[in-house]
Amino acid sequence: MAQPKNFGYDDDAAALKTQAEKFFADRLPVDQLHALVAHDSTPDRTPTVDWKPELWKEMVELGWSILTVPEEKGGLGLPLVAVAGLIEAQGKAACPSPLLETLNVGLVLANCDQADAGFEAILEGKSVALAYSDEHGSVGPTGTQVTADNGTLSGKAYFVQEAGKVDALLVAARSGDGLAWYWVDKSAAGVSVQQDAIIDLTRDQATVSFDGVAATCLGSDAEAAFAAAQPGILALLAADIVGAGEWLLQTTVEYVSVRKQFDHPLGFFQAVKHPLVNVMLAIDETKSLAYNAACAYDSEESTAIKAGHVAKASASETADFSASRAVQMHGGIGFTWECYVHLYFKRQMHSKALYGDAVHHRAELANIVLGPIAA
Repeated sequence: MAQPKNFGYDDDAAALKTQAEKFFADRLPVDQLHALVAHDSTPDRTPTVDWKPELWKEMVELGWSILTVPEEKGGLGLPLVAVAGLIEAQGKAACPSPLLETLNVGLVLANCDQADAGFEAILEGKSVALAYSDEHGSVGPTGTQVTADNGTLSGKAYFVQEAGKVDALLVAARSGDGLAWYWVDKSAAGVSVQQDAIIDLTRDQATVSFDGVAATCLGSDAEAAFAAAQPGILALLAADIVGAGEWLLQTTVEYVSVRKQFDHPLGFFQAVKHPLVNVMLAIDETKSLAYNAACAYDSEESTAIKAGHVAKASASETADFSASRAVQMHGGIGFTWECYVHLYFKRQMHSKALYGDAVHHRAELANIVLGPIAA
């Protein structure tokens, strides 16, 4: 099936994005965000999970958490391009929440063979995160260091996103029967969460340990389910990067329009305006590729994974470029804790590496298009 025009981004998708932009602007403007997550500038501070659970409750009531739950399972059944617009709005607000992770779990569960219990939990308002990475940061579940034995899990999952905010985990674990996905309540006996010290103040990350934890198997082929969901996961993360990049660009343009040097606004000088135009072009490129990947996930399965790799490769570079130019164009103040730019700079650096950087995704794309490099 060929992709529809305009990526299938219809009036419903536009309305969802508009609703989300207003929601975040009203509920968590950037000054409140900074006060929430950047209240302590001590370099060696203990990692904390700073967010507003009441905002997550509102998101659940708006139906955002069930957007990737299939319609036949009780979800809303919107296309992924519409979900991408929502995540772009969240990225622009840099709102701390488990929304992206819960949506990612929905994508994985949609490709699992025993997923009903997981869908029911999400429909009830539960937030959930994927747990599968090994200590080296494996991108897919095949590297998991968690084992399953008669429905109980043991081992550790590393780099678990939003572990301090979610209610449950979808864990990749290996047993004699193969690699499967298991649902675990975070409050279950034997689960312990150790927060990582990361630069991104708007997210949290942790190592989760399992010591004989009771779990429910929801998908008997974890690798296949993740592979099918991966293009959607990459498209949504690219959309988050687009949103954060747009905030950085708009904020920097506003700053150089009022900050004067040599009797002219900074934006008057070509050394300033040209790099910002390049940032705009980079964001537009990534935005097109992100929505293309979401559309391919919706309607063109054969090209979806290639589109996903291209989108995340572009997004990783845009994350770096938009963040670095914003700091540079703000001059000396751009390096300070009081300047809000650092929140987005750090979020973009985290997003750049999450699920693989540009080098990783170009290598994966080359393996698909050209075949694996000979040993």
